[in-house]
Amino acid sequence: MDMDTIVAAATSPGMAGIGIVRVSGKQAIPIVSKIFKSKNGKELSKLPNRKLNFGWIKDPLDQKLIDEVLTVAMKAPHTYTREDVVEINCHGGIISVEKILKILVSQGARLADRGEFTKRAFLNGRIDLSQAEAVMDLVSAKTKKGFEVSFHQLEGRLSQEINAIRTQLMEMTAQIEVNIDFPEYDEEQMTLETIADISREIEKKIHRLIQSSETGLIYKEGIKTLILGKPNVGKSSLMNYLLNENRAIVTEIPGTTRDTIEAFINLAGIPLKLIDTAGIRNTEDLVEKMGVEKALQKIDEADLVLMVMDGSRELEEEDRMVLEKTKDKTVIYLLNKTDLEEKITFEGLEKVEKELIRIAIINNEGLERIEKRVKEEFLSGKMSVENDVIVSNLRHKELLKQAKNSIQAVIESIENGLTLECVEVDIMDTLTYLGEITGESVKDDLLDKIFSDFCIGK
Repeated sequence: MDMDTIVAAATSPGMAGIGIVRVSGKQAIPIVSKIFKSKNGKELSKLPNRKLNFGWIKDPLDQKLIDEVLTVAMKAPHTYTREDVVEINCHGGIISVEKILKILVSQGARLADRGEFTKRAFLNGRIDLSQAEAVMDLVSAKTKKGFEVSFHQLEGRLSQEINAIRTQLMEMTAQIEVNIDFPEYDEEQMTLETIADISREIEKKIHRLIQSSETGLIYKEGIKTLILGKPNVGKSSLMNYLLNENRAIVTEIPGTTRDTIEAFINLAGIPLKLIDTAGIRNTEDLVEKMGVEKALQKIDEADLVLMVMDGSRELEEEDRMVLEKTKDKTVIYLLNKTDLEEKITFEGLEKVEKELIRIAIINNEGLERIEKRVKEEFLSGKMSVENDVIVSNLRHKELLKQAKNSIQAVIESIENGLTLECVEVDIMDTLTYLGEITGESVKDDLLDKIFSDFCIGK
């Protein structure tokens, strides 16, 4: 890594006002100097640090000008990667960026791997691993709240909490080592009692972080929301209303929707992955039948089901089938077409009747209650994005669970009268799991996997 100078486009390809090419490494400034001609004729290394400089990119082979650019050189260590970094701001589009990349590679730079700029920031100690992962979460955030959770992680809020716990664990380890090496200066029972008390405190802190992941993962991953019901109850109309666009075809002909239609919406700051499905009914139409089977299969994957019923029709076999299939899921029951005479009855289904939200999609009536119910189901009494440390990464959540198991093993070992040496093993395991979150004890293959999910240029 120390020998390579890497280059990549930091902006997406396509029509745009500006395209940015980023170069990082020991040879970043000398390499760009070969192809950058400043307006005042000075070498890039002689121009002011961290200031944009107007000029042109030229082909070193024939001195032909490629594009008019603004170039900035930023010297280590005060850069994103803690290496020398140069950014070239050229005209947007595909051609200019590709030409500049090709020339830079010909002068000794290497095309960067996915996430390699952020990986270098981590390896060079500018950020820890949890902060590096927050960079990608920021880029892919679907809502304002999701962005805020990721930004707090990038600031180091989670890292500080993890490091504080690791400090307590290391202090316990030091106390154990002193007791083992110099037993005449300490009492083992006193040491064990102290460690048990601190371990219980640590367990509570880790448990709270695990609990926070319920909120964090909702903001990051969204709620997979399935719209279910028999044909012509208003499922596609509901989806179009929530999306504020005519995404799904709406007709009076039963069976219009044959396949699932998926889209993301931001509902009260919560990302919902909406899935509109074929109407549930018995049918001889082969294609429609496949759509119905696919809709029923999606139930297992759903976090939330919006079950739509037609209030102007009696409860039918298809309605009861959906009610039975979704009995173990989180369901919001929607009674549509309340602008018409209500004919539906719920004999034996008092729970469903009690929880009904009455709506009239055609008149946009009652739909705000859906938003309120979603917040009640998924965010009532949850963590505060502004004030709490929130875990939004599934990898972190699983490591926290393993760390919690290890610290519980410490407590159990002490309660069962095991020796300090046995207790120390579980403390070290807890340290290792927490260290994998921040990158203190992470393996190279895991690093490669994490950064392979990044976009090139980040």
